[in-house]
Amino acid sequence: MSILAFLTLENVIVFAIGVIVLAFWLFCYASGRKYAPLFEVLTEKEYPFKEIYFVGYGFLEKIHYTYKGKQNRKLRKEAEVLFGEKYADYFMRVIHAQKLSLSLTILVIAFVFYGFANDIMALVVVIAFAALAYYYFGTLAGAKIKKRSAELMGDFSEVVSKLALMTNAGMILKEAWEDVAFSKETILYKEMQLVVDNIRNGMSEIDALHTFGTRSMVPEIKKFASTLIQGLIKGNAELALSLQAQSKEVWSLKKQDVRRQGEKAASKLLIPMMIMFIGILIMLLVPVFANIGLS
Repeated sequence: MSILAFLTLENVIVFAIGVIVLAFWLFCYASGRKYAPLFEVLTEKEYPFKEIYFVGYGFLEKIHYTYKGKQNRKLRKEAEVLFGEKYADYFMRVIHAQKLSLSLTILVIAFVFYGFANDIMALVVVIAFAALAYYYFGTLAGAKIKKRSAELMGDFSEVVSKLALMTNAGMILKEAWEDVAFSKETILYKEMQLVVDNIRNGMSEIDALHTFGTRSMVPEIKKFASTLIQGLIKGNAELALSLQAQSKEVWSLKKQDVRRQGEKAASKLLIPMMIMFIGILIMLLVPVFANIGLS
């Protein structure tokens, strides 16, 4: 008896779709192989399976993908913050290639897995993983930005207080900024050091501060940069008063944030406490009901 006799309509349809998906993947592999050197500089830790990123990139090049539109503008801005303006376009392409390559590869694996398991639910689960991979790697830059923003805000109140104190004591902003910038090596202080480097390389203070605010992507820091720019225009006395007012506002925001974080931590503790309570309740009630049954 031939193998075809054991195939159901479901098998035939799934295998046919699987062959089409595999053929598409091989086409992308062949057309994108020449782009493989573009991804050799990436680290395996941050970019897993980078060796196959050319698969998705080859497809995007084949259809002449333009990397335009609202989502791509947002993605480019995120890449610019994370990797610098010089490399923003490159990493935007890497992100697209990464999510497409990995999701397509998982999709092929889904049909191979079905061939072994002969279970439609197994196929659906692996396809769901392919969709999840596409979404996850597409939003990874945004998640990094959120983490970076939280780290920036962690030192923000301290920085504003230091600058307010120094300018109020009579120091000009440029000197105060340099003293504060090189006092620590966390992310906010490194961003401040970049402002110093830009000024030393010929950029105006106003342009350097504007770039600092734009790169942060944090509303409070953007407002802070605007305050500094206005202070430079109006004069050091006006700047000192503005920084004092903003310092009070920032510390108030930090207190509110600490309170929110405490509330979140308390709510997270409720879940394990409830699980422990239910476990203890079961341990107490099971013997009781067992004794009732025996009696």
